[in-house]
Amino acid sequence: MNDATVSRRALLGAAGGVGLSAALGVFATTAAAQPTPKLGVSVNPDGRYPTVPLAKESWTLGIAQARSIPVNLTRVTASRRDNLQHMIDLIDAAFAFGAGPDLLFFHEFPITGFGAGWTRNDVLKVAIEIPGEETEAIAKKARQYGCYIVFGSYARDADWVGHALSITTIIGPDGRILARGWKARNIKGAFGGEIELFTTTIYDVLDRFVEMYGRDAILPVTQTPIGNLATSSVQREPELFRALAIKGAEVILRTATGGFVPADIAATSLYNGVYTAVSNNAISPGSPFFEDTNAGNSAIYGPDGEAMAIAKSPNETLVTAHIPIGAFRARHRQPTIHPQLYMDVYEGYSPRFPPNLFDKYQPTDLKDAGRYLRDKGVWK
Repeated sequence: MNDATVSRRALLGAAGGVGLSAALGVFATTAAAQPTPKLGVSVNPDGRYPTVPLAKESWTLGIAQARSIPVNLTRVTASRRDNLQHMIDLIDAAFAFGAGPDLLFFHEFPITGFGAGWTRNDVLKVAIEIPGEETEAIAKKARQYGCYIVFGSYARDADWVGHALSITTIIGPDGRILARGWKARNIKGAFGGEIELFTTTIYDVLDRFVEMYGRDAILPVTQTPIGNLATSSVQREPELFRALAIKGAEVILRTATGGFVPADIAATSLYNGVYTAVSNNAISPGSPFFEDTNAGNSAIYGPDGEAMAIAKSPNETLVTAHIPIGAFRARHRQPTIHPQLYMDVYEGYSPRFPPNLFDKYQPTDLKDAGRYLRDKGVWK
């Protein structure tokens, strides 16, 4: 990219313009983009949702179920490039026979991996910048094959110094970075209180995030000529995916590492009438964990909640399904819900942990996060 020096904050501010700029972190790579902060939430009141014209009536979604190997902290640059090269090789493999997918979807950490015992400083050391060397290499492949490429990664950001971020990036077939979506939240209290995840999510710095990017950026939907895409690495929070569907998500791409609950993915499709894919890691020789721990089962689900395609093994493999987006869009509307029945319950609910807990302090590691959050919960 030639826009690496353009302010991320300025680019994010352009979220109120054209369709492809309606998502968090959209990098409109034309220098003429005029940032206009969008403070409200964009939801259509008539059952429809914003779109851009489709380039084709149907397309192929491919999941690259790939290994997850943590970057070697003693040789960060070289081992990160090794992981990137393996990712590039898998992109080539997806197009080795025939046309290949129109969108190729990788899991949460194909470039950095996930290291046992990593501290926040370790994560910042292995993290990539977006745009950067890695996205340049992937963008080159996107242009070569004329496809969208979606992947997750640890990332660092000059606007968020010291924060370790988990970002899912969408690169278009012209090599442009269309979106870079933050993880919305980490689950807290799931590990007995001894350890907690320390990456910074939207929820962890919610007020500052909204001040910088607007409420609409919390749940971004990227409008593309193959459909409205949304990405997430969150699990077991159906309300989040319902909200994305209300905002117009037609295909929800969910990254995972170390497993997921298939029913959670299927329910996203069933309850919202959308396509949902989950990309998990494959068996990973050399992983610090058991190589086959919760590997495999990457899948694509249709709007009826039924599996369209599931990985046949936990090894590295390509999972594909046909998305008839034109026929789908012709009949699809926002999910049917009745908020008057239960919004007062939601409004009266207090989450176990309040937002903004990482705004002033970023834990140094898993144990420090556990210590820091131990007395921050409001439930008895």
